[in-house]
Amino acid sequence: MSAPVETPTRNVERAWHTLTPDDALARLASSPDGLTDDEARRRLERYGPNTLHPPKPVSAWRILIDQLESVVVLLLFAAAAVALFLGDPLDAAAIGAVLVINTALGFFTELRARKAMQALLELEVARATVVRNGRAVEIDARELVPGDVIVLEAGQSVPADGRLLSATELHVDEAPLTGESVPVHKHTRPLPEDTPLPDRQNMVFKATTAVAGSARALVVATGMATEVGRIGELVGGIVEERTPLERRLDQLGRRLVYLALGVAALVIALGAAQGIPFGQMLETGIALAIAAVPEGLPAVATITLALGLRRMARRNALIRRLPAVETLGSVTAICTDKTGTLTAGEQTATVLWIDGRELRFTGTGYAPEGEIRENGRVLRADEDPLVFAALRAAALANRADIVRRDGAWIARGDPTEAALLVAACKAGLDRDALRARYPEAGEVPFSSERMLMATFHATPEGETLALVKGAPGRIIELCTRRLTADGERELDDEGRRHLVAINEDLARRGLRVLALAQKSPTPARAEGREPGGAPTRDHGVGDEELQGLTFIGFIGIIDPPAEGVKESIAAFRRAGIRTVMLTGDQRLTAEAIARDLGVLQPGEETLDGRELSRLSDEELAERARRVAAFSRVSPEDKLRIVTAYQRNGEIVAMLGDGVNDAAAMKKAHIGVAMGRRGTDVAKEAASLVLQDDRFPTIAVAIEEGRVVFDNIRKFVFYLFSCNLAEVLVLLGAGVAGLPLPLTALQILWLNLVTDTFPALALALEPAEPDIMDRPPRDPHAAILSARFLRAIVFFSALITLPSLAAFLWGLNGPEGEAYARTLCFMTLALSQVFHLGNARSPGAVIRPTFAVRNPYALGAVVISVGLQFLAVYFTPLARVLDTTPLAPRDWLIVLALALVAAAVGQTLKLRRAVGGNG
Repeated sequence: MSAPVETPTRNVERAWHTLTPDDALARLASSPDGLTDDEARRRLERYGPNTLHPPKPVSAWRILIDQLESVVVLLLFAAAAVALFLGDPLDAAAIGAVLVINTALGFFTELRARKAMQALLELEVARATVVRNGRAVEIDARELVPGDVIVLEAGQSVPADGRLLSATELHVDEAPLTGESVPVHKHTRPLPEDTPLPDRQNMVFKATTAVAGSARALVVATGMATEVGRIGELVGGIVEERTPLERRLDQLGRRLVYLALGVAALVIALGAAQGIPFGQMLETGIALAIAAVPEGLPAVATITLALGLRRMARRNALIRRLPAVETLGSVTAICTDKTGTLTAGEQTATVLWIDGRELRFTGTGYAPEGEIRENGRVLRADEDPLVFAALRAAALANRADIVRRDGAWIARGDPTEAALLVAACKAGLDRDALRARYPEAGEVPFSSERMLMATFHATPEGETLALVKGAPGRIIELCTRRLTADGERELDDEGRRHLVAINEDLARRGLRVLALAQKSPTPARAEGREPGGAPTRDHGVGDEELQGLTFIGFIGIIDPPAEGVKESIAAFRRAGIRTVMLTGDQRLTAEAIARDLGVLQPGEETLDGRELSRLSDEELAERARRVAAFSRVSPEDKLRIVTAYQRNGEIVAMLGDGVNDAAAMKKAHIGVAMGRRGTDVAKEAASLVLQDDRFPTIAVAIEEGRVVFDNIRKFVFYLFSCNLAEVLVLLGAGVAGLPLPLTALQILWLNLVTDTFPALALALEPAEPDIMDRPPRDPHAAILSARFLRAIVFFSALITLPSLAAFLWGLNGPEGEAYARTLCFMTLALSQVFHLGNARSPGAVIRPTFAVRNPYALGAVVISVGLQFLAVYFTPLARVLDTTPLAPRDWLIVLALALVAAAVGQTLKLRRAVGGNG
């Protein structure tokens, strides 16, 4: 019978980091030899497989239903039903066709986007090395259970949360979970209970990666009980909110309902007062209701969003939901993870300080491309003894390597050591050649207690040379001399204080500083030496060899800004969008990087996780107005930060690539994930995936979002001014006691055919020149603002009056009502087509260069005019629409009246432009 096992709970609650390895083993009734196969099977039945519960994929039915939930769409359903009930199958079929087109477009576009997203997602860790029955075996990672002992080696992903039992120079990349940009050195000692997650150095966590060293760890949590699983539950508990566009269109739809019903009721009441038969007035009322509703609006809106989605996809921004395209244009605040998002995610040496000189490295990342410069002059190590000494130590006291894979340079081993190796390459040093000249004979490995690493080498003269790198404070403490251009000099207390000040200055710039030192060649002792006098790996190497070192210099390392980030942040600031940095780094590092990137401006401040945890939600929302960077933040902190900005009325985008970003990404109005290095959890929580992993792509997406909203406003202005003109024509004729100037089918023809092509052309209108130089629009403002409505009413009147004039002209002639309706129908249609120019831009479009900027607009004019000619001269269609042929004199009248709205609109815009320039 097996010993009773304590049920593992989440790491935060159990605080496994406070226990010794023996206590942790006892709690889980395990041993350093692991579990038996039988016990492992029992526990697998009890705890379940070591898998994360993936979010339930959205079904095709759900996507289809989502397309039908708009108030505007429901209004069109009602209009089609009424038309069918009253015996107008042609009207009902026309409206139904619009609904089918709109629904199909939205459904297939969104379904394709979600399938593209699924293709980006990868499966979890497939295999794990575990100790079972006292032997190390490889098993399916899903079979891991609490109490198992796992074996970790460099390069392996951690398959479950574990308490370290033993560790040999283990360094773990925890950036996906905590945002920490530098691999964390691990040990086995117990830690205080209040130790935050990023500082739990005796724990390893699922979804992180061992980059150096080896270890054994006791599995304490699997599946959804891991830190990653806890974040997954946090993500799953967040309800997806409706986008600003969805809210605006629903608000617009409700207003349309009131407008349609109000207009119909008014006309019926007027008719009843004039003694017109109720049946005739009901038909007129329905015609007016149909005129009031822009049937093409849902289809054009969907097509505009789909076109925006396609443009973004071509520019490496993959959108999952259509309405999110426009939401990007509403963004007022961007909360972004630092590591791998704002920064390159590749450690890079940027500064070398030697003997009072500060030298700079060019190039970023692990590619051995760049130079070392002093005051703009390129240096080489073989020409400068101090540079040679410093970078020789950096290259040889080093266990990392850089390799080229799939066209890119990557680090193998500790990223910091890889950065040192790249720095040596930039100065012209080749490590293989150095190793041949200075063969290694021993080392003192890095440890958290020692805080340094040293390697021992035989010199060509048969002497021993020690090369050392490590924490600046520790190295300075061990040094008694310093290397200068004139040779070695004594290092006194004043000299040490000076070096400490230099180190602090470099650290304030956000650099991770390492000190470099050497122990000058000493005559080889006879025992324990290989030929040539070098110490063997087993003799003559110890901490005593590291006393009396000679200080060489400091080397500063940073995760540098990614390409284009500074320029993008500056562009966001010009566009009225604030950028907020969230990082797991220390506050000093966060401040330096935020200031360098332009995120932190004068008058703004930073806030760290400990301070944040003491603030209430209300206090955080108030403080967030002044904060530009948050440091040492947890996944829960990021969620609170996003919520705080939303509470302040901001439309928030959250950028990240790690598991620790997922909850905040789901909560934000727009979650943005990195497509290549982003974790599965992050990509699943995102609305937008940057397929090229470049921060500037979000600027492209925001610009496209603004273009989409601009174009939506343009075609809403166009459709509403056209539809209101139709209402006013019918209403004006009714009030004046005139016959019906338009039939219901003529109105549907205008709404579904003549208006639709110009509206679609507006969806393809290119960006205005100032699109990213103006502040974000008010996220709570309705599409139909007071100023917007005034413009709609004004241009509707300019279309209505000429149309009624044409109708009156026709009624006064001998040709009859059909002829008068045709004049009104054609004048109204062409007025609307020519009105397209007023909708295209806030400025005049009669300049040739601007007129041809959107060829689709010119094509729409040609198609719409051609269709109107068919409506008159194609006999079957003319019979359905009840039109009659027009004489050349009639066309002159129609054209003259139809140009009124366009002429007045362009004249006013030209005058405004002249006045603005003057």
